[in-house]
Amino acid sequence: MRHSLPQSHQFYVTAPQPCPYLAGKVERKLFTALQGDGACHLNDVLSHQGFRRSQNVLYRPSCAGCSACLSARIVVADFAPSRGQRRVLRRNAGLERITRSPWATEGQYSLFRRYLDARHATGGMADMDMGEFAAMIEESPVRSRVIEYYRPVPGPAGRQLAAVCLTDFLSDGVSMVYSFFDPGLQASSLGSYIILDHVAIAAESKLSYVYLGYWVPGSAKMDYKARFQPLEIFADGRWTHLADIDAAALARRRGDRTAISEQVAAIELPSTR
Repeated sequence: MRHSLPQSHQFYVTAPQPCPYLAGKVERKLFTALQGDGACHLNDVLSHQGFRRSQNVLYRPSCAGCSACLSARIVVADFAPSRGQRRVLRRNAGLERITRSPWATEGQYSLFRRYLDARHATGGMADMDMGEFAAMIEESPVRSRVIEYYRPVPGPAGRQLAAVCLTDFLSDGVSMVYSFFDPGLQASSLGSYIILDHVAIAAESKLSYVYLGYWVPGSAKMDYKARFQPLEIFADGRWTHLADIDAAALARRRGDRTAISEQVAAIELPSTR
């Protein structure tokens, strides 16, 4: 199904599929192509309205019977790590961060496969081969970087790839598109460390936010995101501090979304002039 807006932007809706976060629910996405000279600006404008990037597509959940997915971002200036997060930082103090252009390597793919096999063996990406992995990393029409984390090890190499994050740089923040890490280092809490380090990256770059993707209240897979406070969520057309929204209000968001045509009409788009 296609929906059009002025300025030649066209939006489409995916076919319904089982929701990966809430049992018994069905997911559907509203999406548009990300291409051309205005790709960076469009990525900025739609990211500010709860969209996410996947290769050359921008998407946002548009599920017929549910509106639980909430785009989330950390407010960098006000962030202070908790006691547990400070322990994570100390535990990983020996990691070396290297920022690269978005180019896939065999080492990244090997780590990616170990991560999927250990943590998401039945997920939608479980069968991704090297070519598809390279497309995920390299097919970016916006300012993207691959951020690698290495740990010191004995031997001639001296270091080993421990974690990777594909990251977009927006006008006001960094967006964590996809991250993965060595599943054998579970005690190191590398997933949390990557987020904490992206807070540092945003601060170093004088950017205001770390965009985390979607947070789903009640989903065990997503609970960790709420631990990074202050967290803002995009709801009802605006960003609001999670602390300012009560649990009952979030529960009420499980109802139907507005019609697709109304959702599309409410999207603010950059001018093509």
